[in-house]
Amino acid sequence: MKKDLTLPSELPENFEFTDPSGLGSAEAEERLSLGLGNKMTDPDQKTLPRILLNHLLTLFNLLNFSLALCLLLVGSYRNMLFMLVVVSNTVIGAVQEFRARKTICELKLLNAPSVHVLRNGKEITVSAEEAVEGDLVILRGGDQVVADAVVVDGTGAAMESLLTGESNAIHKTVNSWLYSGSYIAEGRLTAQLVYVGDESYAGRLTNEARKDARPASRLMSDLNRLIRFDSMILIPLGLLLFLKQILLRHVSVAVAVPSSIAAMIGMIPEGLILLTSVAMAVGVVKLGRRNALVQELSGIETLARADVLCLDKTGTLTTGTMELESIEGIDRTREETERGLARLLGVFDEKSATLDALRAKITPADEKPRAVLPFSSERKKSAATFYDGTMLVMGAPEFVLGDLYTPALRSRVETYAAEGRRVLVLAEGQGLVTEETLPPIKAICGLCVLTDQLRPSVDQTLRYFRDQEVDIRIISGDNPLTVSRIARRAGLASWDSWVDASTLTTEEALAEACDKYTVFGRVTPEQKKSLVLALKQKGHNVAMTGDGVNDIPALKAADCSIAMAGGADAARSAAQLTLLSSDFSVMPEIVLEGRRVINNITRAASLFLTKTIFSFLLSVLMLVLPAVYPFQPIQLTLISSLMIGLPGFVLALEPSGERIRGNFLRTVLLRALPGGIAACCCASISMAMSWAGWSRELCSTLAVLSAGAVCWIVLVRSCLPLNQLRTLLLIVTAAAFTLAFLFFGHIFFLVPLTGSAVLLFGGLVLLGGGLVYLSDLILTRMDKTA
Repeated sequence: MKKDLTLPSELPENFEFTDPSGLGSAEAEERLSLGLGNKMTDPDQKTLPRILLNHLLTLFNLLNFSLALCLLLVGSYRNMLFMLVVVSNTVIGAVQEFRARKTICELKLLNAPSVHVLRNGKEITVSAEEAVEGDLVILRGGDQVVADAVVVDGTGAAMESLLTGESNAIHKTVNSWLYSGSYIAEGRLTAQLVYVGDESYAGRLTNEARKDARPASRLMSDLNRLIRFDSMILIPLGLLLFLKQILLRHVSVAVAVPSSIAAMIGMIPEGLILLTSVAMAVGVVKLGRRNALVQELSGIETLARADVLCLDKTGTLTTGTMELESIEGIDRTREETERGLARLLGVFDEKSATLDALRAKITPADEKPRAVLPFSSERKKSAATFYDGTMLVMGAPEFVLGDLYTPALRSRVETYAAEGRRVLVLAEGQGLVTEETLPPIKAICGLCVLTDQLRPSVDQTLRYFRDQEVDIRIISGDNPLTVSRIARRAGLASWDSWVDASTLTTEEALAEACDKYTVFGRVTPEQKKSLVLALKQKGHNVAMTGDGVNDIPALKAADCSIAMAGGADAARSAAQLTLLSSDFSVMPEIVLEGRRVINNITRAASLFLTKTIFSFLLSVLMLVLPAVYPFQPIQLTLISSLMIGLPGFVLALEPSGERIRGNFLRTVLLRALPGGIAACCCASISMAMSWAGWSRELCSTLAVLSAGAVCWIVLVRSCLPLNQLRTLLLIVTAAAFTLAFLFFGHIFFLVPLTGSAVLLFGGLVLLGGGLVYLSDLILTRMDKTA
């Protein structure tokens, strides 16, 4: 196996060329059994025990186990109750991740690329993993290269930008290398697989990339930043509290350990990461039921944040299944034009909506060409020269005819385009075709008029995005007039705001046009990418849908990429989300799922951080004041479970379709600070009563009850506006907390309140509510003026 990450350039020493008829079935089976198949190590295929172990061995879990051990050593067994929460969090998180991974793996099987291989002299289709070393694979435009191979027949071009950074298609001929991870842009090639599976360049690159795991999304990135900061201050602060109580307050170890550990536990947002993971996993499973494959979790989030959606016409607005409506002769009769089309169709065997529509009405001729120019999105045409010297070229009239594109013919083509039809021209000449030049055209044979069907419910889907203030851009390689008419049929409001992208010859012109026009026609693949980048540079979050090879550069450049299952293998592999049923109407559900995740995590995170903030502020206060930290670990477990954990999970799984606004970290901190400040003040006042002769147990009870009340007030704010579920949640949490105090107070080291303590508790609740409201008002004004 090659250890370096360089592109393969030499054949292995023991290399042998496969017979032109391909491997035999028995030989292929034997190689597969010997481990020479094209199967890569899949990190998603994890067993439940392994996932459980990954969830168990986290930083916070290790810290929790260490704190529990300290409590065990001093005999404070009751305070170890928080470990039940830790264990349940671990199990729930592991089970949800297992469900999500299982769903993804099942859907990936449906989305797996297929490979055309020669076996026993016949072309058959197998899955990418069933291809073996030595197989002869047949690659056409749009096919993905699944393993490193050397070309043994044919010519074409491959896009290797994802591997080498080279933005132009690289010409390939016999003895050229094809690299896994690239895709065929044009032509037809037969290649022999040399390095397969983990030995391929893509396999080695993928395995190396896994060593540097990156956050799955912006949301997870923000949460990880928060946890890193929390981890840095948590342990030093806990140790300082312990030393202060032992050395300055002369408190016994049996008291100092639980109170110091309580401060540290209070600063751990133990359920927040779990909550986020579960919410994401539930989203993956839900979308999987609608045949939407989430290949990257960040795709759910980025689509939810998108404020511009770029759509390709073919395969997105339309079904991608075209129909040849008519053939009209110009310099040749209709019959002669059909015969010319039959000759040209016999040259190309790649799949495309246009070629399939022509083949459905015209039987390709069995005639070998002398030279071929395959179709590309850049040229907008294809051509071939036959052995009798005849050159036939087919494509968009303005790209084929040049000066022969007369005003009368242009008017005729634009009439069809205005009706939403697509027009191709077939022309004839004499001479050898090359990639650089075409022989002069001697005659315009005729026109092919094709129609395309709109997808069902596409107008409702576009209306949804318009109502959600998401701007639409239609970006297509077709005639802009045709695209604008289809956009009109689809119900796009600004269908008449169109431009021919072939006139936008500079980056500045493209950047100016991206906000000015809605429909872009005659767009090249590089222009699609440039338009997406221009929109991003203007501060937009851009989502892009597509199904063809020409869409891949734009899909990779977009914040969120969505592919249709019926499109090219390479397009599906490049996208974060794949609509396996090619059902465009699923898009709003993906957006709503993303919004549910982000909005609800934002709401729930403010609950978790309220506890973290008041524990931090209180710990700092206890370092400078002559007092002991007021909470025991079991008391914080009571508050965390009833006022934070349970409500957080209920809120995180609620439907929520509000548009996402603001920065996540800034938003949750501004929401959590008022509650954290209020709870800290109430707990500090409760502990100050020890200076008036109140017992430490009574002061601690007051601190617990007032902190719980403030957290409940924060929960009320998070539940606004109220609905039936949220109202029930508020009632249940308040009742459970009250019953725990009244009937199980002794378990949580809580004592009954005396008459004066009851009055003080009432005052602290009013004070806490006032501080939450006032702090929120001040912070909101500061945020608006910032």
